[in-house]
Amino acid sequence: MIDIGDTAPDFTAPTDGGGSFGLKGQRGKTVVLYFYPKDDTSGCTKEAIAFSEQIKNFDNAGAVVIGVSKDTAAKHDKFKDKYDLKVTLVSDEDVSICEKYGVWVEKSMYGRKYMGIERATFLIDAKGKVRNIWRKVKVPGHSDAVLSALKEL
Repeated sequence: MIDIGDTAPDFTAPTDGGGSFGLKGQRGKTVVLYFYPKDDTSGCTKEAIAFSEQIKNFDNAGAVVIGVSKDTAAKHDKFKDKYDLKVTLVSDEDVSICEKYGVWVEKSMYGRKYMGIERATFLIDAKGKVRNIWRKVKVPGHSDAVLSALKEL
């Protein structure tokens, strides 16, 4: 399990738009790394829209906002186009990034247990250290809370 003060685990993975994102390449910038269960579902859509609506505030604070789910990069493209999202979306099809960050967890719905992504956000400073962690995120007000924490760095 990752704790505040730990070095954020590095990864490189495909993104929407046919790109690639590597965490190590972001040194010198603050990274808001948020994990979400699935593209185009109600909570995940609201979260992505909330971060997108505040993208200029994150940019002005020197932060990049990166969303991670196990959806393919092609699904991410459709999701971004449908809602005009402004965040970069990383594809973690093999859940290796989710496992590194401890967000690939057992979940339960209607008595059925299954593995899935826990909605969580990691605030990573310019030196690659984890400065804040939100687990089991509730979407309303979350992007505001992250932006407030970012301004305190």
